[in-house]
Amino acid sequence: MTAADWLLALHRALRTAPPHYVAHVLAQVLEDQAEVKSCTLLLADYSVSALQPFGLEPGVETAVPVAGTDAGRAFVSQEPVVAGGAADDEETVYLPVSVRGDRLGVLEVVQPGNGGGLSVADLSEAAEMLAHELFAADPSTDVYLQGRRLRRLTLAAEMQWELLPGRSCERPEFALGAHLEPAYSVRGDNFDWSVDARTLAVSVTNGMGHGVPAATLSALAVGALRNARRSGADVALQAELASQAVWSAHTGSAYLASVLLEIDLATGDVDAVDAGSPIVLLLRDGQVERVTLEAQFALGALEDTRYRPERFTLQPGDRVVVVSDSVHGFQSRAGEQFGERLLASGIRNNRLLPAPEAARAVLRDLAAFRGDTELDDDAVSLCLDWRGRPDEAATATA
Repeated sequence: MTAADWLLALHRALRTAPPHYVAHVLAQVLEDQAEVKSCTLLLADYSVSALQPFGLEPGVETAVPVAGTDAGRAFVSQEPVVAGGAADDEETVYLPVSVRGDRLGVLEVVQPGNGGGLSVADLSEAAEMLAHELFAADPSTDVYLQGRRLRRLTLAAEMQWELLPGRSCERPEFALGAHLEPAYSVRGDNFDWSVDARTLAVSVTNGMGHGVPAATLSALAVGALRNARRSGADVALQAELASQAVWSAHTGSAYLASVLLEIDLATGDVDAVDAGSPIVLLLRDGQVERVTLEAQFALGALEDTRYRPERFTLQPGDRVVVVSDSVHGFQSRAGEQFGERLLASGIRNNRLLPAPEAARAVLRDLAAFRGDTELDDDAVSLCLDWRGRPDEAATATA
């Protein structure tokens, strides 16, 4: 069977497979029609520190670490990795499973070596088909969400992860990634984004409180921001309507700190509203500086708050990092603050990492600084790499 034949057969099989059976169908087609010896989907866990083989009981015993493994290298680099030399009878190929930059996991394919297996290009196409089908199947079944968790999520964490748009996103103009910790028990912190033909909207929100009340507060604010955004409101009006929604429910007894960014994809102009404690840092030409924004009231802190947007402009090659107060404001038992100096140093040191990994690196640096000190609040880190719109795309939309 030619590559075109089995890829067509795979497409048809995946399209008609029950949602919970998509990964099994891919393995069956590859093993039956393409002489693949084995095919395993490895799903990224919530902390993005391990890849869990789908179909096995999730747990640290069966998980494949992201750090120091071929599978992890394929996941981080988003490039195929082949293990086994040209003269080996068998080779293992690890392929990223991603949808529009949202990294779901890795496909592990064991096949004949010595050139007797499928090409990496054909296997990459199969992995891309799988990613799209997983994305479509996810709302209809719990099996892939269950397969990602190495331990039980708290109820608040379940609510928070359900709110998120994904963990990463990519378009020609930008690459974007974000991360939350503690991943399995996060409470009130949140990130959100949405992109259309003209604009990328990004927010980082830090909700007060603990447990389910904090998650419920964040759900209210994020829902209000999305409702305002989808009605066509600009970034300032989004903040005002969300603040009103939170005030109506809590009359000032609960509120959320938030940073809202609205980025023009054609120009790189950013309209920003700083409604609280998350901070924005900019890496440009090797130097890290804080983007100075007017500190305005947190969402829901006061009735009928009006917000004023501020503007700054991104240049191709810029990296924007947004972190919550529990990151930049964390203090050790000795009273030393993590602060902007260590943040800036880490951002410079990790400048070659892709955006999703750079966001995780901020929280890894924080964990190293904390040592054995418990993180008593949620921590969120978001990283945006700005490429700018290619000339031909700018011309086409002019």
